[in-house]
Amino acid sequence: MEVVAELSVCTYTKATTRLHSSQLSISSTHLSYLRRRAFRPITRPRDARITCSVTSDQVQAPIAVQAEGPKTKNDCYGVFCLTYDLKAEEETKAWKKTINISVSGAAGMISNHLLFKLASGEVFGPDQPIALKLLGSERSFQALEGVAMELEDSLFPLLREVKIGINPYEVFQDAEWALLIGAKPRGPGMERAGLLDINGQIFAEQGKALNAVASPNVKVIVVGNPCNTNALICLKNAPKIPAKNFHALTRLDENRAKCQLALKAGVFYDKVSNMTIWGNHSTTQVPDFLNARINGLPVKEVIKDHKWLEEEFTEKVQKRGGVLIQKWGRSSAASTAVSIADAMKSLVTPTPKGDWFSSGVYTTGNPYGIAEDLVFSMPCRSKPCLRKFKRILQGDGDYELVKDVIFDDYLLKRINKTEAELLAEKRCVAHLTGEGVAFCDLPEDTMLPGEM
Repeated sequence: MEVVAELSVCTYTKATTRLHSSQLSISSTHLSYLRRRAFRPITRPRDARITCSVTSDQVQAPIAVQAEGPKTKNDCYGVFCLTYDLKAEEETKAWKKTINISVSGAAGMISNHLLFKLASGEVFGPDQPIALKLLGSERSFQALEGVAMELEDSLFPLLREVKIGINPYEVFQDAEWALLIGAKPRGPGMERAGLLDINGQIFAEQGKALNAVASPNVKVIVVGNPCNTNALICLKNAPKIPAKNFHALTRLDENRAKCQLALKAGVFYDKVSNMTIWGNHSTTQVPDFLNARINGLPVKEVIKDHKWLEEEFTEKVQKRGGVLIQKWGRSSAASTAVSIADAMKSLVTPTPKGDWFSSGVYTTGNPYGIAEDLVFSMPCRSKPCLRKFKRILQGDGDYELVKDVIFDDYLLKRINKTEAELLAEKRCVAHLTGEGVAFCDLPEDTMLPGEM
């Protein structure tokens, strides 16, 4: 049987037959895949149609009707445009409320890996529907359409909605999670201060958009480099959103550090815990082997080669991204996507007892003596909450800083260096954070992994 729908219409009457619970799928709730006219006006023939096959003989095509008024008239196509009337109300009432996730740089390689992990339920669980709002540029708009088509063809039951656009004020509407991946890479001859300014302007604008239209408690993960300072710029331009809700991605650095410790100790990487990345996502970052553990024991008791820890291990983690570019010819994409998913899961699931994870977060009120008003990678634990009517504890996206960590002279010296770098970056972008005239005195050009 064929289902035929007009391209210019997104509203349908009730289906004439009942959908059994075994047939509930991605088309089982109000889904929309919108190509807004405001983004990219497109002229289509009036008789343009889509045809898709439906195997069940128990489902009839919904009858298309003319949308009423400009508010309901949308330019859309595909399965995300269809609305079916479900009779199985006892099933739909049990479903969770859809989570709105906005992603910038959605046509890029990192997103190409990440979006499918999100849509599969890997992050929020197998019973949590999501809506994806994908932000690109005029140049990448056709690629965004291709991404949406692939999501459509993947038949993810949890993916209830896909929207694409180039206006952050549209794409960030009601966002509960914002994953800010898109940023300009550093080209030949570009000074790091120039990259800070160019990308800073992008994240200042996105901060303003989030402030205006996103959920007041939206969780923001900044991936685009230099991610720590971009996150600071973003939060400074979004005063309505708690500063605590902004994160700079350092989870990939943590994952890399765990891998290196596991290789050296001859164990599988799940035996490595309590790994902290301190500071900036740059070559001044500090992979903390003092507080890390292997099989529950301090790393320095398991790995006796302390010179290796202080020199080779630290340098391998700091420069891993650059080495990967030399080998692969491009910056990491799949592993970055995995680390974004890991970072999100760490915020929405309980942290294992005694363990923690790394994230670049706002330093104001931190217990370590680190300068305030920076975004600095520190050890965090998800903050559990008691869900209403349930007697189980689970994370809700909130976190708390870990207090039971120790320091020695080596660790403090390294932390001070990465702190100085972030303070210098902050002075470079003062014009974007509302703190006066920018002044750049970067101590050295510590190239960020994946920046070139």
